Amino acid sequence: MHTATHPTTTTLAASPQPAQQVAVFFYGSFMRREVMAKGGFAPETIEVARLGGFDIHIDPHANISRSGQHAVYGVLVLATHADLQRLYSMDGIGVFLPQAVLVETEGGKLQPALCYIPPARGNQPADRGYLAHLVSAARGYGFPGWYVERLESFAH
Repeated sequence: MHTATHPTTTTLAASPQPAQQVAVFFYGSFMRREVMAKGGFAPETIEVARLGGFDIHIDPHANISRSGQHAVYGVLVLATHADLQRLYSMDGIGVFLPQAVLVETEGGKLQPALCYIPPARGNQPADRGYLAHLVSAARGYGFPGWYVERLESFAH
């Protein structure tokens, strides 16, 4: 007589998985650690990165648009979708939509990332207080001199 053996099934208890992080490129307020902290976000690492094919505008706050002649500097971080939801729902942030972009790190590595871009440009002069913080952050991260000068030009 042949006895068939049946594999036993084991039910594994579902263990919570850590929230998945995505690469995100910040070019405005969220480059500043203190602004990220207001949204309850403290990235483990912050890496300077360059987004080619876009130009920055300050009207009254930072936004970007496609341009074949320019590049935007900012920072690359890893964040969860919950982190991003908290940041972009903070008072005064406005409407930004996530777009997939390809940034280049200081080390020359190409990195796919999300970048939040407003659906339309503003039509106001630069907020000088905001701009001063943005220029200070750009200097602190060691962005190229020409880019810092570009940011400063929005004060005029």
